[in-house]
Amino acid sequence: MRLVVALAGLAMSFALPAFAQQKNTVDPKIEQQIRILAAKYDEAINKQDAAAVAALYTQDGVWVTHDGSFHGRQAIEKGYVQLDVKSWQIGSYITTVDRVVAVGNEVRSTGRWSCVHKNWSGAPGNADGHYSWVIVREGDTWKIRKNTASGSGGIL
Repeated sequence: MRLVVALAGLAMSFALPAFAQQKNTVDPKIEQQIRILAAKYDEAINKQDAAAVAALYTQDGVWVTHDGSFHGRQAIEKGYVQLDVKSWQIGSYITTVDRVVAVGNEVRSTGRWSCVHKNWSGAPGNADGHYSWVIVREGDTWKIRKNTASGSGGIL
């Protein structure tokens, strides 16, 4: 009898983490939509189109970098113009989505980014880092509510 109870307990200890993982699992279609959002983000940055980047955020979206926080689409657009276009002249920007998790009505996406840029003296350089997005549904479209980015190579 003790063996049966011990085996049942062992089985439950394996089942509970699996159940918890299933709870936060994102539908593969949604995960694909988030990867498409990341591709649109990369495309907008590589075209140096700050308005297109800002359009991927919610109206009350937040972009957090080591240079500060930008609140709202208009501020985010100005921040991208100031930092990514004028100051760093970012190009070859790539977002790599590592993980997509459902949390209530939101989706959290984490991963890595990399790019080439020019520093303050105009010399070329490489930079990379990590990002964390909180993404929400606006109608039929996924939008970034919050983007927290960290990095190396002189930017973010």
